[in-house]
Amino acid sequence: MLSRQRWTLELRHLRYFVAVAEARSLKLAAEEKLHTTQPSLSRQIRDLENEVGAALFLRGTRGVELTAAGRVFLDHARVMLSQAETAVQSVRQIANPTKPYFSLGFMIGHDSTWLPKTLQILRDELPNIHVVISTQNSPQLAAALSQGLIDVAFLRREDGGPGLEYSLIIEEPFEVFLPKDHPLAAQSVIKAKEIVGETFLSVSGTALSVSGKPPALRLAIDRYLKERGLDIRPSHEVDNLGGVMSLIASTRGIALLPAYAKTFLPDSVTTRPLQGCSPTIDLSVGYRRVNSSATLKLLLSRVDELVAEVPNHA
Repeated sequence: MLSRQRWTLELRHLRYFVAVAEARSLKLAAEEKLHTTQPSLSRQIRDLENEVGAALFLRGTRGVELTAAGRVFLDHARVMLSQAETAVQSVRQIANPTKPYFSLGFMIGHDSTWLPKTLQILRDELPNIHVVISTQNSPQLAAALSQGLIDVAFLRREDGGPGLEYSLIIEEPFEVFLPKDHPLAAQSVIKAKEIVGETFLSVSGTALSVSGKPPALRLAIDRYLKERGLDIRPSHEVDNLGGVMSLIASTRGIALLPAYAKTFLPDSVTTRPLQGCSPTIDLSVGYRRVNSSATLKLLLSRVDELVAEVPNHA
């Protein structure tokens, strides 16, 4: 009984933390998102910080700002909440199959771009459909697809096994992410060779991998550097984009990331395009080949419409 109460409390703390991080204000999060009092919310956040052993927010007169530890924790908190919600909804659907059920997966940071129009397409055709949303990192989404936990996902072309199919949506360009006061930030564009000798940061080759193989994002970064003949190896690796941003700020390092990663930019970090032909990485719709869902077939038939109607794909 104690274990169950503790798990419920932890999920509640995570929801409170994400709400405050997104609102950037304890007052707004308490009144508009959580419908609780600010003093009560402040206590819950302090309890969470005590539990994890680190300050997650910097408090100021204009609100709150995530610390470096908070930015890393935010990615993980969103993944844990998404996984918990998916598990609960899956069980409820099995126990009470009253509505058509469909599970969508989105990469963290891409959900705000592709989710609204995707839901509109589904609900225009199937107004009574019950949709469950899972927001995770790309390798985790590939694993969830392979295991049949979700029906379709917006992700990279991961090596998730022979049963997965991918349909390309867009190619995303890479940019250079670096501290705002870095000397290279004074330039409008950056040459790839100018990165040589800098502290180079990258996503982990194994931390997010379920298959044991590097994630597609890491492979794309390494491939670009190799094609340019640049002998650059990461000084630090981290398993989420929030962590990369924190390392840029703390180590004054440089990273190559897809443009959508600007979603995670702290105030101290900026971006610049690469000179010449920029490398790209795919964003695809992934699904299991054996999935015979009529809803999946409907969504796949409307992918071109989806791409055309999402502005700037960013």
